[in-house]
Amino acid sequence: MRRVPHWELRTWNFLLRSFNFGPGTGDFKLAAMNSAIIVAAGKGTRMGANVDKLFLELSGRPVVVHTWQRFDTAPCIDEIVLVVREGMQSAFEDLARQYGLQKKFRLVAGGKERQDSVWNGLAVVTPGTEVAVIQDAARPCTSEALIAATIAAAQANGAAVAAQPVTDTIKESADGQWVERTPDRSKLWAVQTPQTFKLEVIRRALIEVRNRGLLVTDDTAACELIGQRVRLVASTEPNPKVTRPEDLPYIEMLLAR
Repeated sequence: MRRVPHWELRTWNFLLRSFNFGPGTGDFKLAAMNSAIIVAAGKGTRMGANVDKLFLELSGRPVVVHTWQRFDTAPCIDEIVLVVREGMQSAFEDLARQYGLQKKFRLVAGGKERQDSVWNGLAVVTPGTEVAVIQDAARPCTSEALIAATIAAAQANGAAVAAQPVTDTIKESADGQWVERTPDRSKLWAVQTPQTFKLEVIRRALIEVRNRGLLVTDDTAACELIGQRVRLVASTEPNPKVTRPEDLPYIEMLLAR
């Protein structure tokens, strides 16, 4: 009996997921797909001048590879789009070869703002994509379970976001010097990624952002403009983002577990 290679099993699994066979002989239709869009086009200025945080090595590999691998191995993800800075395409192709990343992926150049980069990523997903899973490239600890949970919530509700309830007391200040008010902490959640949407929902939301000439800091804010409710999905495990140098030891500890 021939032993089936690992790559061949992955290929058959993809094909079986990609087609729904109908009741008649030879009847089939293209199955709905889940496409991940990993946004890796930012400059990360808070990490310091001339430092590309995505290529900093933590636990033996670059930050962006850890993030990419989470989606590469997630059974609920069918394809990956990486939105990168213009001129960095070959560097990401090298990473895919070096670290044996196997899932179908595309590279697309980012835009001026994050919302423009997301738009560019949405433009190249495979026809038949039902759900878009938008992820910060600098968030390398996201679990497969959280990815799957946001997909399920988006399929049911149209939009979903990984989030954690705020535990610190928050103060509001207009000038950064004097406290003006204290919001009710019980109503506050810190949102993360994945931010996951039915494809037609996030496209419609970003079109509204463009029509109004607005700048939004995350994709769920665009949904608020069109009255789309966003389901909170509790992130029960640490899911930090690499932002400042002091983040690195903690994130490396999480990755080493």
